[in-house]
Amino acid sequence: MTQTPTPSRLAFFPVSWFAMIMGLGGLTLAWHKAETLLGLDVSFSIWIAVLASLLFVILTGVYIAKILKQPEAVAKEWAHPVKMNFVPTFSIALILLATAWLPFSAGYSKWLWVVGAALHLVLTLFVMTQWMHSKKFEITHMNPAWFIPVVGNILVPIAGVNHAPDAISWFYFSIGLVFWPVLLSLVFYRILFHGGLPERLMPTLFILIAPPAVGFIAYVKLIGGLDMLGMVLYYIGLFLTLLLFAQIGWFMRLKFFLSWWAYSFPMAAMTVATFVMYEQTGGLLFARLASLLLGITTVLMTGLLIRTAIAVSRREICQED
Repeated sequence: MTQTPTPSRLAFFPVSWFAMIMGLGGLTLAWHKAETLLGLDVSFSIWIAVLASLLFVILTGVYIAKILKQPEAVAKEWAHPVKMNFVPTFSIALILLATAWLPFSAGYSKWLWVVGAALHLVLTLFVMTQWMHSKKFEITHMNPAWFIPVVGNILVPIAGVNHAPDAISWFYFSIGLVFWPVLLSLVFYRILFHGGLPERLMPTLFILIAPPAVGFIAYVKLIGGLDMLGMVLYYIGLFLTLLLFAQIGWFMRLKFFLSWWAYSFPMAAMTVATFVMYEQTGGLLFARLASLLLGITTVLMTGLLIRTAIAVSRREICQED
């Protein structure tokens, strides 16, 4: 009797692994802000940047192997109405690594930024074209991960103001800022009128924090200061953080999925945003809040690394959905 061959685990290696690099890149920025603004006698940020870069190289190597050996699986993932939105986590990881390395190596940062920004624009156009012309999408497919391809453009100016003319940074910022409220409305419509998100996607609710937090950081970089729009962006990010922390009991009951990494970058972004508020206003309340958020985010990401390592050792990840 012929035995059905077991599918290769490589075929189920998800592109969403690159969300790990996003989280570690954000943590690098948060610790660098803390070291600079609080005068800490530590240098954690450079080592987190090194760890993020090494993991990025490893994950890229594995995903290239998937492209070469499992092209059908890659094509299926890129066409999936939910999974396709995680494909740009690769280009966002590059942009965040570029931003993380900026204080340590401007040349290395620029190289990463140019590749990441160009690739992200291509992936944004790819995903939005699918949204506009494919008939496979349903309202139940909508979740906060849809922010990643389009609103992710708002990240580009943070390092972009150092590497290119301001017009380029404003171009990317405008894309993210305009499409953020559009997608936010769709996410809340889907949640309110079409049932809650599946358990696997519940952690993506934390992605709601990222657009206003990152938008605030990018906007302050672009205008060189703080104004009313900047304050609105920061405070809506803070409100969304409080809203999700008020539901912490729901999140603590969730089974572990790789999607837990959706907690990481938004928390890091809100931490950096709060440090920027302290930098702009000098308010000690922001310094204390930023320090608290940094502690929470560091513990969270350490836990995610440990739990992910356990899941890998138990072969709980890279399984067929």
